[in-house]
Amino acid sequence: MKILHTADWHLGHSINGFDRYVEQADALRQVVEVVRREQPDAFILAGDIFDTAQPSAAVRRIFSETIVEIRDAAPEMTVVAIAGNHDSGSSHEVFRRPWERLGVHVFGTVNRDDAGSHIIHVGGEDGGIVAALPYTHPRNLPAGFMDELSRMAAKASDGKKPVVLAAHTTIAGCDYSGHSSATEMSAGGIDAVRAEDLGDGYDYIALGHIHRPQTISGTGRRISYSGSLVAVDFSESYRHSVTIAEIGQHGDTPTLRREEIAGIRPLVTLPTRGFATWDHAISLLRQFPDDAAAYIRLNILADSTVPSDASAQAEQACIGKAARFCRLNMKRMEMTGEKGNHMSVEELRESDPIEIAMRFAADTGEDLSEESIDMLKSTIATVRDELRD
Repeated sequence: MKILHTADWHLGHSINGFDRYVEQADALRQVVEVVRREQPDAFILAGDIFDTAQPSAAVRRIFSETIVEIRDAAPEMTVVAIAGNHDSGSSHEVFRRPWERLGVHVFGTVNRDDAGSHIIHVGGEDGGIVAALPYTHPRNLPAGFMDELSRMAAKASDGKKPVVLAAHTTIAGCDYSGHSSATEMSAGGIDAVRAEDLGDGYDYIALGHIHRPQTISGTGRRISYSGSLVAVDFSESYRHSVTIAEIGQHGDTPTLRREEIAGIRPLVTLPTRGFATWDHAISLLRQFPDDAAAYIRLNILADSTVPSDASAQAEQACIGKAARFCRLNMKRMEMTGEKGNHMSVEELRESDPIEIAMRFAADTGEDLSEESIDMLKSTIATVRDELRD
């Protein structure tokens, strides 16, 4: 069984008001070409298809047209897509049945009463089984649901066919690089769970949510994040890709490889490491190649002399260039030390609310109890779920 695993397309994402339709369309074109070349048995899109719960008509159109192109590129392939925490699960459910007529299985919400409805058969005798679990807060899952899901997937496999789980969550101990709001307890607003909490008996677990491509250590390549399709944040300073996973039969160790997706307009930070004075940073921007398409962020030491019209000067420096200036990331000198408990404006904007609350409590000499943290997590999760729906 060959699987193309991708996730975190974040279609409709914009950066500082700049629409990213062209580069996202180019990335999707590359995905279609990988499908055409690889001819996988299953195509798994593991959540965060859209960047917001209410994408525009144009964004919905590029998704639907791409899925049709993907199916045309490999007519025998089964497509499985699940909602992530950025998606509106209920919206994905609206067109679930029409999509199934095209061999596309879209899961927006969890069927709490029937775990078996999340099981998809891929191919014939030489195919496999995919258990598809869209994002939901753990409190919304009935007790024993994950065990029941893995049991039913194993039963469908007859002990022979490869068994795969598609899910959208945070695994404790994985590399959160690219998620500036990550703590040991959560990343991107989703609390971390243990790998074993996902259930037993899966030959491969195709995950979404964490933007850095990686396999989870200690799992024998069984659990993997494909990563985001294009960089969503300036901190995602790594290559982006889709994952090709191949499994012979149930019980075999999967073989994995990454197929890189080239970005036609990368996110670039100047200087590439650390922070610089204003004079040095604006000089780097002026020297940036005129024909290099990119989004630019300047890392500035706020202790240096920074003019009041710094952003205007940076925009002026990009006139005639293919690059687009996005933002200044200001940081005071003392904030660079390991013991500094201050945050830049950008760090504050992107940080997890729990982390901010804990840092505030530490600064004021208080200690947040586990009960207070749990209550805060529950409140945040409720608000986010309401925004999704």
